[in-house]
Amino acid sequence: MARPRSFADARAVAAALRPSYPVYCLRPHVLARQARRFLTQFPGEVLYAVKCNPHPLVVDALYRAGIRHFDTASLPEIAQIAETYPEARSYFMHPVKGRAVIKNAYSVYGVRHFVVDHEAELEKLLEVTGGEGLTVMVRLVTPPSEGTLYHLSAKFGAEPREAAALLQRAEGAGCRAGLAFHVGSQCLRPQAYGIALGLCGEILAQAGVAPVAIDVGGGFPARYVEMDSPPLADYFQAIRDGLKALRLSPTVEILCEPGRALVAAGCSLLVQVQLRKERQLYINDGIYGSLSETVDAGIRLPARLIRLEGPAPAEATLDFTLNGPTCDSLDVVPGTFELPADIREGDWIEIDQVGAYSNALATHFNGFFPETFVTVEDASPAFAEASGASAA
Repeated sequence: MARPRSFADARAVAAALRPSYPVYCLRPHVLARQARRFLTQFPGEVLYAVKCNPHPLVVDALYRAGIRHFDTASLPEIAQIAETYPEARSYFMHPVKGRAVIKNAYSVYGVRHFVVDHEAELEKLLEVTGGEGLTVMVRLVTPPSEGTLYHLSAKFGAEPREAAALLQRAEGAGCRAGLAFHVGSQCLRPQAYGIALGLCGEILAQAGVAPVAIDVGGGFPARYVEMDSPPLADYFQAIRDGLKALRLSPTVEILCEPGRALVAAGCSLLVQVQLRKERQLYINDGIYGSLSETVDAGIRLPARLIRLEGPAPAEATLDFTLNGPTCDSLDVVPGTFELPADIREGDWIEIDQVGAYSNALATHFNGFFPETFVTVEDASPAFAEASGASAA
């Protein structure tokens, strides 16, 4: 894999490239730091959720930092991991899969961990694979948690009675059986994991099955503007406490599937102002590109101005609306961004905390597609606090 150009920081990127196109400024050292935090503090195996950001540079930085297990939810993701890192292990964590996809994952790529949340999916899995060597993870519904960005049990998950029956059926078919759950993306309440683990205990007692694995899923938060989250240590402690109450055998595998918390701080986005209309700024990326998560999720991203020539930016600030580059009038980033009052055409804006669900969700709509990556060596600063320029 070709290494991208490296720069000291986003300002150096702007000075060298003078880009009129969006540029992702990747910080592999930040990704490595986050990976090490999970690997040293989480009480089990750490599976990176590839869907969060599947870019080869991102995945490679995590692999180099020690991540060897991957939450994969499609055959292309499984292929990406298996064909790049033969020693890594993929886990098929999508509860609904096509038969051909199951066959290829099992027979071609050697996947042995599969998630199910319905009797028909379990029967499909057993029919296609024969069940030999399978670890079947039964995904259960978890109650909504206040402060969670996306509640993920509306689409997936078995109710407790159904989950108990699925465990019994999987074990009866000769498979290794376990439980999985997901408390929701960007979960701001560590106790949500304890509640979900308590539900696991009830289901295991009802099923009379000794699990071989418990997967606590993802949901670990990143830090965004006006969305303070508890420290990761609080989440790990809540999980330890919940596991202790289950009195599991020491041989039980404990898994987690972080995505956002691993990669959000590892990338910023350099965009350019193409036109200013009063307090409206027209930039070269938007909600059909890197900034789609700002729409429904309410995520607000820190930002700062970069100006290479002319007078220094004004100390006074104003709230500006950022308009994306497409001709669609919906292409407007929600909320406003507090930036120097004299911001003008040609200035650049560095938008931070975009490592999660940015390039992964970008479209080709209207001919625009952000795809340029460079690496930068500086830290991932909290621009809102350090420079006074922030999303508001």
